[in-house]
Amino acid sequence: MAGEEVYVAAIDQGTTSTRFIVYDRHAKPVASHQLEFTQHYPEAGWVEHDPMEIIESVRICMAQAVSKAKADGCNFDAGLKAIGITNQRETTVMWSKSTGLPLYNAIVWMDVRTSPVCRRLESELSGGRTHFVETCGLPISTYFSALKLLWLMENVETVKDAVRTGDALFGTIDTWLIWNLTGGIGGGKHVTDCSNASRTMLMNLKTLDWDKPTLDALGIPAEILPKIISNSEKIGVVADSFPLAGIPISGCLGDQHAAMLGQLCQKGEAKSTYGTGAFILLNTGEEVTQSSHGLLSTIAYKLGPNAPTNYALEGSIAIAGAAVQWLRDSLGIIQTAAEIEKLAETVPDSGGIYFVPAFNGLFAPWWRDDARGICIGITRFTNKGHIARSVLESMCFQVNDVLSSMHKDAGEAGEVKSAEGEFLLRVDGGATVNNLLMQIQADLLGSPVVRPADIETTALGAAYAAGLAAGVWTKEQVFTGLHKESTTVFRPKLDEAHRKKRADSWYKAVSRSFDLADLSL
Repeated sequence: MAGEEVYVAAIDQGTTSTRFIVYDRHAKPVASHQLEFTQHYPEAGWVEHDPMEIIESVRICMAQAVSKAKADGCNFDAGLKAIGITNQRETTVMWSKSTGLPLYNAIVWMDVRTSPVCRRLESELSGGRTHFVETCGLPISTYFSALKLLWLMENVETVKDAVRTGDALFGTIDTWLIWNLTGGIGGGKHVTDCSNASRTMLMNLKTLDWDKPTLDALGIPAEILPKIISNSEKIGVVADSFPLAGIPISGCLGDQHAAMLGQLCQKGEAKSTYGTGAFILLNTGEEVTQSSHGLLSTIAYKLGPNAPTNYALEGSIAIAGAAVQWLRDSLGIIQTAAEIEKLAETVPDSGGIYFVPAFNGLFAPWWRDDARGICIGITRFTNKGHIARSVLESMCFQVNDVLSSMHKDAGEAGEVKSAEGEFLLRVDGGATVNNLLMQIQADLLGSPVVRPADIETTALGAAYAAGLAAGVWTKEQVFTGLHKESTTVFRPKLDEAHRKKRADSWYKAVSRSFDLADLSL
């Protein structure tokens, strides 16, 4: 491919927006388009998306990014070699294979309507909440797709009928996108990749296939499930009804796994992505590491059908950037998300305020769906600057909680240190543009925080996976610095005594958030 224009593109379908990014042969972005879509909240704790709106957002972003790239002189007609896909994980879609239409809105990963289903299973199954952990690495939780699928099968008549008649298809967002992009009712591919499948609670982590005993225990028919594939292989080609018809779709990873690849995390290296939630993953190599400190065992990536599988420990935080959106949209304390940094900088500290954003419970390492959001330590001295700063600190404290568990599970031998003997946290995601947030993270963590120049590593990881399968790059090129760039390093300034005092106060605040789900007006 030397001498010719070469491009790889990525669809990044997130929780609040969709984007399409085009990269050149050096993995530098040359064009992109982003579009927000509607969030539906039909009841307290329920969060839904319209699957048709998501597909339309993908179509628009593809067309607009291509238009921008061509306007800048990119030769797309011959140069685009592959498209990769990355997506919000766990979000669950059921649709009709005969009509191609959704049978219900997509139930989003943070939705907690399945709490009664979780409690029922915990009481019925011999292993309780951890009954499936040995097989799939995940506890029974509202977070995972299997519980959302059960809720749909038990509560939605159209889903019940379609399952009974053999007309139902299940998928996470990657599956829904691929099925539509490759033809839909006209022969669309019904597949999912192993990273997304690892978040359903239905896949065996070691065999990378649907686990029959789990399906039997939950009463889920295997016929509705997609085929599991690797993260980097030719899946199909874009159908004529979409822009870029005929281009191969050659890579697919869940968003956090894509970010790990985009950050080039190999064994012993960790990354934290700050988006709607925050997600911390540590690559544990080719062996599954079971957590005894509230973390999840999951796939990191598998870069080809015959490639080795890399595994990871993960800590998932439900509310990170979403708390900033809450300040903006629900309280009106800020007008744009970017304003929070300036507002938080009007005060030297949070003034004794601790904010625990347990809007829909707490994920790792606490796993308390009975927790609810609290703000404590309020006095007459408190102002909106303190509130803003406490929201930023809440993200960092939650990341610390996960990393503390990660250090305990992985041990010294499981983590790679810098030449100076320091643990480095690689960061990415939209919120990392906030320099104050990154400095707070370094201060509260007590370790350096490393931010790349291109913070959208989720899309970059999907592009890497697609480019590898299409022969644009080799694995060696990707991991030895295909995309060399400058980084910004935030070093801790807080002394150890203050760091420990702040952590102890945070733990006290977290404990106050428990057992509040049944509060009534």
